[in-house]
Parts: sequence; structure tokens; C-alpha cells
Amino acid sequence: MKSTHHGDILTFSTFDEARNLDFNGYFLVRPGGNVMVDPVPLTPHDLEHVRSLGGVQHVLVTNSDHVRDTAQLAEVFGAEVVGPAAERDSFPIRCDVWLDGGTPWIDGLEVVAVHGSKTPGELALVVDRRTLITGDLIRGQTGGGLNLLPDAKLVDPKAARASVQQLASRSEIDAVLVGDGWPVFRDGHARLLEL
Repeated sequence: MKSTHHGDILTFSTFDEARNLDFNGYFLVRPGGNVMVDPVPLTPHDLEHVRSLGGVQHVLVTNSDHVRDTAQLAEVFGAEVVGPAAERDSFPIRCDVWLDGGTPWIDGLEVVAVHGSKTPGELALVVDRRTLITGDLIRGQTGGGLNLLPDAKLVDPKAARASVQQLASRSEIDAVLVGDGWPVFRDGHARLLEL
């Protein structure tokens, strides 16, 4: 796994040729239990790295299109699977916990629901008030910037833009770690305002 701007957040990815970008997973080392977000398959090297850091206690899936390797990872580590409450009736795998925006979860991790994306109730995660981790709605198809899913894929473009405006009002956000594309490690608030 690769280090990020934050010593307790690591990333790992797989390249998607059809979309010409990386699919990213994130690993958060937390006192309340280590968290994996939208995990893509781990290499044997990354699996050993995760074990050396205490394994995985929680796997957060931001939306049903980001299930990726969650079931296998949860089985290997006995981790609980956490998903978006708005997708409870149609989620493709079993979840142990359902969250929506504002639901208390783990100290230092704030769950935010974003609306208007391609799935209902997509989740984003704010880590220690300074780092935003996103699923599908906000992505980074070009290094150094952020973009939205195309309007044709959004179920409600107006609601999607309102969600981005809500996130952009958080002036403390410095990094935006996207599920798809290039993360932004500095000036995340400015990139959200541009978006």
C-alpha cells in the first residue's frame, strides 16, 4: 500500500482500462478499529501490510457500485461490513451496519450522505475534519482537479451539485481522496470550490 498525506491513511488501487483511471481503496489505521473503504483486491504484499497494522475491523462501502472486494476481505479478517442505509433493500451483499449522514460511528470519522449520484444515499467520509473520502459522485479524472460523474449518470444533477456545495462549505478540508481517479492531497477545499 502507498502512503498518503496522512500517516494513518494508506491507499491501494487497480487500473481500470475501460475508464482509463485507477479505482482506489483506502485503509485507515484507527484506535477504534482499522477501517477499509471501498476495497479493490489486495496484492499479497498489501495483504501482509494490512496484517502487520492490525488487520481490518470495519469495511465501509460508499455505494453499491463500490462493493469491489468487500465480501472476501470481510471474510478473511472477520470485519463488519458497513453500507449506505438508503440502499438497504437492494444492496448486493450483506451488511452488518447501515449508516446515513450524521450517524455516529467511529471517533474522528464523520459519515456524510451525498445525494443525486447514480445510487441513492451514497456515503462520503470525513476523517479528522480535514480529509474527505468520496465514492462515485466526486472523482479525479485529471491530476490536481476534481470532477463530477457526467450528468447522464446522475439521478438528480441538482441534488448532486447541492451535495458538492455542502462539502465545499467545509473550509477545513485539505485533501480529497476519490474512489475513482487521482486523489487531491493539498488544497482540497479550493478544488471543491472550483468544482
